[in-house]
Amino acid sequence: MNTRYLDLIEQSFYFPQEEFTLDGGNLQFHGIDLMKLIEEHGTPLKLTYLPKISENIQKAKTWFDVARKKLGYKGKYHYCYCTKSSHFHHVLEEALKNNIHIETSSAYDINIIENLMEEGLLSTDNYVICNGFKREQYITNIARLINNGHKKVIPILDNYEEFQLLLDATAKNFDIGIRIASEEEPKFEFYTSRLGIGYKDIVPFYVNHIRDEKRVKLKMLHFFINTGIKDNSYYWNELNKCLQVYVKLKAVCPSLDSLNIGGGFPVKNSPGFEFDYAYMIEEILNQIKIICDDWEVPVPHIFTEFGSFTVGESGAVLYKVLQQKKQNDRESWNMIDSSFMTTLPDAWAISKRFVLFPVNRWMDRYERVLLGGLTCDSDDYYNSEQHVNAIYLPKFNQSKPLYIGFFNTGAYQDNIGGFGGVHHCLMPQPKYILIDENHQVEVFSEEQTHQEVLDLLGYNNYNNKEKGERFNKKMKL
Repeated sequence: MNTRYLDLIEQSFYFPQEEFTLDGGNLQFHGIDLMKLIEEHGTPLKLTYLPKISENIQKAKTWFDVARKKLGYKGKYHYCYCTKSSHFHHVLEEALKNNIHIETSSAYDINIIENLMEEGLLSTDNYVICNGFKREQYITNIARLINNGHKKVIPILDNYEEFQLLLDATAKNFDIGIRIASEEEPKFEFYTSRLGIGYKDIVPFYVNHIRDEKRVKLKMLHFFINTGIKDNSYYWNELNKCLQVYVKLKAVCPSLDSLNIGGGFPVKNSPGFEFDYAYMIEEILNQIKIICDDWEVPVPHIFTEFGSFTVGESGAVLYKVLQQKKQNDRESWNMIDSSFMTTLPDAWAISKRFVLFPVNRWMDRYERVLLGGLTCDSDDYYNSEQHVNAIYLPKFNQSKPLYIGFFNTGAYQDNIGGFGGVHHCLMPQPKYILIDENHQVEVFSEEQTHQEVLDLLGYNNYNNKEKGERFNKKMKL
């Protein structure tokens, strides 16, 4: 009878997989000996395998190149990295090795752009697509890039007011884009995205307010939907509506030559994940070509803004199972040595799934469990693997430590959780390491200390004498 954890995986999925292999009874991730990392650095441990970032960028570029050649698609393709997925310097540095462009979403992004330009990692040959709702500082920073001579900055208008604000803040000619306010899936609580300008309003807005402004050229139409790129009727319907706007706008706006189809490429979230990226890209370009040919207009240059796809599959978090709590006859809780709310906020906030495997003991018998974090919050758990309410892992044995890993966690978790900040129940930020193509390890940050947390909370901002004086003043009042 096949009762080992390895047997369970082999009968459920194709295994081994490109990034997951076994060495004895221990898991390897891109050939990295995870148990060796744990022995050296302990748990909880966060890691980023940097080469995976470049690998995914090159995959996407190849898929688009193949599709363009097959279809005879004459427009160019530009890969942009969506910085909000992960703002870390090492992520941007790795991504920019691949001749890509940048999409921003807030004022401080522009400061990052300027920093990268000072280092020589980014130049005026790189497009900077400025998305998002633009407050005063964001407008000021975008205008500074334009006024300093960066000719490939394209602010994407999120609302009507931003156009005049940009005109007032700039002294040079510049290009702009307009974001379409796409309609949401029926399951959403609202009908139309809060971002962008409505389908029917874009052409009149251009004709009445933009066309006669000599300093500005409308260059790009921006299309993005929250659910991402999926092979379903909702996505194809929204794309078709976007293309109808594009060809009608092109008829009155000769400078329009680019279509930004946003991001939303899915990331592997289970061992059974399947998605035909090449097919989707070819079909998207085919739909664009068909409609443009029907309207007898040139096909647009294509921009994408892949964030999660770029960085997501480079990340992992490793934990130790500290103890098992049997709460009733059916439920066994494996308690990890950290908090999901601190390290994987998407898991509890939006029930996002990640690839989950044990790091060791693959030859042992398995059991059905739930995973719990260390905070006192009832939402600090993970139970969404494979669309069921429990997870299978090697059987808990106090004398045989069990380590587990969540994989493809590289996008959003630090930005949402607040890297280095104050976390729920004061759970510390785990140690974070970077791994290069030679499997050399660099410690990016050590585990957060209690002193760092107390500093953030204001407890160490004055010495004991000052504390006493402050306390006495309060007592006198």
